[in-house]
Amino acid sequence: MTYSVLDNFPKKREELPPEFSSIYELHYKKNRQGETNATSLSMRLERWLHVKVAEDVQDEKNSGMDTLEIGAGTLNQLPFEPLVRNYDIVEPFVELYRESSNLNSVRNIYSDINEIIDGSKYDRITSVAVFEHILNLPEVVAKACTLLKKGGSLRVAIPNEGTILWKLGTLFTGYEFKRLYRLNYQILMQYEHVNTAEEIETVLKYFFNSTSSKVFGINKKLAFYRFIKCTGPDLDKACQYLGKKI
Repeated sequence: MTYSVLDNFPKKREELPPEFSSIYELHYKKNRQGETNATSLSMRLERWLHVKVAEDVQDEKNSGMDTLEIGAGTLNQLPFEPLVRNYDIVEPFVELYRESSNLNSVRNIYSDINEIIDGSKYDRITSVAVFEHILNLPEVVAKACTLLKKGGSLRVAIPNEGTILWKLGTLFTGYEFKRLYRLNYQILMQYEHVNTAEEIETVLKYFFNSTSSKVFGINKKLAFYRFIKCTGPDLDKACQYLGKKI
């Protein structure tokens, strides 16, 4: 039997040690809001991710495109897409977006992508710094395939997890984390980032006939971030994985 990266999924997380669990929610909110020096710098660098995802909707003629964002978090992608009118999100953590000033720009909210009824279609599906966290990534990507309109695209931006440059880039954040909480940041990263950039791109290539990638750096091995545009979903593979008929 031929090995496939899909065999690695769904993945499982080990429970966080109690000392991490006690500060997890507080740190997560600080991280998303850029409240510390390291997270503030990270957010400025992450601007590249947001800009790449939004490149296709900078013209008024594309303002009517139906968009679904997977893992919308604090809705920090919306300021980069001011022309988009039909915007749905998938986000299980209500606390992240509840008080966002961008909430009135959201049409429908789902806590899970599987809540979206069959037959719903989008011109574009996006995700920013989320796919590295998803335990059942192939299922989510396969579902996304079925939700795209003909000619639509999946636009994914991710940290370049699993490479030496990304590892080095986390040292500054790790130093600050250690100073604030006296804990090892790498333990938290191992808990959070369950998928490497290569795994994510391999999954995307399996379900899509055409993918193209760009990096914030020199190449895929020496970069902080990666952006992948996917078109031509293979509905046979997607539906087979989901156990459905087209």
